[in-house]
Amino acid sequence: MSLSRFFHKIRIVLEMIRFSHSVFALPFALIAMLIAAGGWPEPRIVLWIVLACFFARSAAMAFNRLADERIDAANPRTASRALPRGLLTRQFVWLFTIFCIAGFIVSAGMLNRLCLILSPLALVVLLGYSYTKRFTSFSHLVLGLALGIAPVGAWIAVRGSFALTPLVLCAGVLLWVAGFDIIYSCQDYEHDLRAPLFSLPKALGLRAALHVSTALHVIASALFISIYFLGHLGIYYLVASVVAMVLMIYEHALVRPNDLSRVNAAFFTVNGVISIALLGATILDFFM
Repeated sequence: MSLSRFFHKIRIVLEMIRFSHSVFALPFALIAMLIAAGGWPEPRIVLWIVLACFFARSAAMAFNRLADERIDAANPRTASRALPRGLLTRQFVWLFTIFCIAGFIVSAGMLNRLCLILSPLALVVLLGYSYTKRFTSFSHLVLGLALGIAPVGAWIAVRGSFALTPLVLCAGVLLWVAGFDIIYSCQDYEHDLRAPLFSLPKALGLRAALHVSTALHVIASALFISIYFLGHLGIYYLVASVVAMVLMIYEHALVRPNDLSRVNAAFFTVNGVISIALLGATILDFFM
C-alpha cells in the first residue's frame, strides 16, 4: 500500500469513528482526573486514561457502524458513510473494532485492578447502545450513559474507588448528551417514521421531543454547576458552568420543529465549546 493510500484510509477511519466528536467525553474524563488527583497526576496515568478513552470510543463507533450498516444505507443522511459506500470492508472494521476493544482492556489494566475488572461492564454499555434504538425510544439516555461513564472511569483510574463527584459528573454528562442527541435525531424524524426504529422525536413528535431535550439540559446545567458547590473547583469553573448553561439555551434557540437547518451547529459547535470551556476552566482553577 502506498503512503498516500495509507493516509487516505486513515482519514476514512477517523471519519467513520467521528474522531472530532471525542471533544464531548474526553474533556469530562480529564476534569474528573484533575479533581481526583488535585492537579495533574503522573504522566503515565494521563497517557493511559487518554488511550482508554480513545480505544473505548473508537470501538463503540466502529461497532455502531457495523450494527447499523443496513440502517445507514437506507437513510439518505447516512448513506454516504464508509461501509454503505464500500470505502471500508466489514472485515476491516471488525478487525479495527476488536483491536480497539483489546486496546481499551489493556489500557484499563495498566491503570489499576478495579479499572480492569469494570472494563467488560463498560464495553457492554458502549457496544450495547448500538442496538437500543431497535427496541426503546430512550436510546438517547443510553448514549448519554456511554459517554457519562468516562469521568467515573477516570476518577477510578486515579483513586481506585468511587465517590460522589464523578457520579454527579456522570449524571450531568448523561443528561447533556441525551439532550443534544434528541436534537440531532430530529433530522431523522421522517425516515424513522417509516423505519423499524425508535426515538423520542418519533414517539412524541418534534415539538414535544425538543421540550424534553430542554428539560434534560436544565437539569444537566444544574449538575455541572453543583460541582463547584461540592468544593473541588473555584470561580473559573463556576463562570464556565454558567456560560455552559447559556450556551445550552442558545443551542435550543437554534432549532425549531419546523426549522432543523442549524442542527449541526447546535450539535457539534455549541456542545464542543461547552466541554472545552469546562475543561479549560478546571485547569485554570488548579494552576492559576
